[in-house]
Amino acid sequence: MTPHSPPPLHRRTLLLGMAAFAAFGAGPSAQAAPPASPNAVSTGGWASADEPTQAHLLDRVTWGCTGQGVQALGGLGISAYLASQLRPGGNAPLPREAQAQIDAMTISRTPIEALAADMEARHRAAKALPTEDERKAALKTWQQDMRALQQEAAARFVLRALYSPTQLREKMTWFWMNHFNVFAGKGNLRALVGDYEERAIRPHALGRFRDLLGATARHPAMLRYLDNAQNAAGRINENYARELMELHTLGVDGGYSQQDVQELARVLTGVGVSQRPPGDEPPRMKPALRRHYVRDGLFEFNPHRHDWEPKTLLGQPLRTEGLAEVDEALDRLARAPATARFITRKIALFLVGDNPPPALLQTLARSFERTDGDIAAVLETLFHTPEFRASLGQRFRDPVHYALAGLRLAHGDAVLPSTDPALAWLQRLAEPLYGRVTPDGYPLDSASWSGSGQMSTRFEMARALGAGALATPPASDDAAPRAAPRMPPALAQTAYVRAMEPTWSPATRNALAQATSPREWNLLFLASPEFMHG
Repeated sequence: MTPHSPPPLHRRTLLLGMAAFAAFGAGPSAQAAPPASPNAVSTGGWASADEPTQAHLLDRVTWGCTGQGVQALGGLGISAYLASQLRPGGNAPLPREAQAQIDAMTISRTPIEALAADMEARHRAAKALPTEDERKAALKTWQQDMRALQQEAAARFVLRALYSPTQLREKMTWFWMNHFNVFAGKGNLRALVGDYEERAIRPHALGRFRDLLGATARHPAMLRYLDNAQNAAGRINENYARELMELHTLGVDGGYSQQDVQELARVLTGVGVSQRPPGDEPPRMKPALRRHYVRDGLFEFNPHRHDWEPKTLLGQPLRTEGLAEVDEALDRLARAPATARFITRKIALFLVGDNPPPALLQTLARSFERTDGDIAAVLETLFHTPEFRASLGQRFRDPVHYALAGLRLAHGDAVLPSTDPALAWLQRLAEPLYGRVTPDGYPLDSASWSGSGQMSTRFEMARALGAGALATPPASDDAAPRAAPRMPPALAQTAYVRAMEPTWSPATRNALAQATSPREWNLLFLASPEFMHG
């Protein structure tokens, strides 16, 4: 999908923008981030924060401050707002137009068990067709429909990120999807990734880490992606066990050994996926094993495939058996001190920035251990540290943050008629949703996203955003007339921009003062270091 392009800019505008870009610096490596407000390092309550600091805070805990700025709080106050974000309760309603788009999706109307079974049956039927041309045509249609399911999941995420009142939950959903990464392009994961996000990740994004860990360990997307569906006694596959320790819990320096990986792989034998009809009898097995069989939707624990020999993990024997043995192992991993350190460091990288101070990391790890991995409690601790406040306005935005922040500022007043242009820009910016091939997830450091090619593409996106192009439906293949493009959003008149103006650098002020049109002003502001950081 090619992003809809705004009208071309005059050569003068392009030169001014590129010159300003060079003067500003494309990222932290070129120039320090904009200075934080003097009140940002205050250790007092949030009531003492000035308006720019509060706007920076909203930038950080949401997917980007809207044009309303701190007025969007509606008199709630920062402390009460943070409390409501940390423990939001049920799903807050989306705008009617956004919810209507989600309700119309196949992934919203079809249970995952039926959807996965249908796509699997279609795949088998396509491969069984008698001629090569028939097989190619049927498989092409199948692939298109699989990509459409992934596109639906991505569109649902973007709509929630842009318009949900529970912004912190949506932001942490992305964080955990990245932490427990699965690549949608593998096998049939395109049909599963939406359900993985909806049922394994999102309900636990602000809950207990152990519950989140267990939900990912039982979801077919994870079991297929890291090959545990193939892991059986006598045919051990260590992929999931290794990543479960290295990437999901303890960290690469978490104190485990190769023997621990092998033992955990044995624990996980028999944990897999079944797409047999729900009413089918369990697989054939010895009578003594039947009581251990578990089937929950697509998840299956098959005791016939499980290694029943004694096991030792992290220096201690496991005392239970069957699926309970898996839960005991996950308990041990989730509550290990190394896990507390590893997980909270990643949270700090995500919400504070590169090289978080050791004192902050110790504080967060203690909070994780003290609360038994209560994610909301850890975030609450983080939000009240001076290190967090000092970082406001200085965190370089990765592509997903940059794109969504730009959309919330430029078009947060009305629901986009289509998310396709936004998703196309994420593809161009090299951070498509569910598109990371390797299990480590997208990098969280600034250096990975501040190269010259990345900055050039951001400049193009700033041009499209500033012209209002992303609010225009993409071109269709039929001959229906297209809606007229939106006028450039009046960013300079928004409460957010007016509140942030005192924090701008002289270079930014000088460049913006030379803008000759709202479109040009928008481009320069959205391409400035002040907007690249949040």
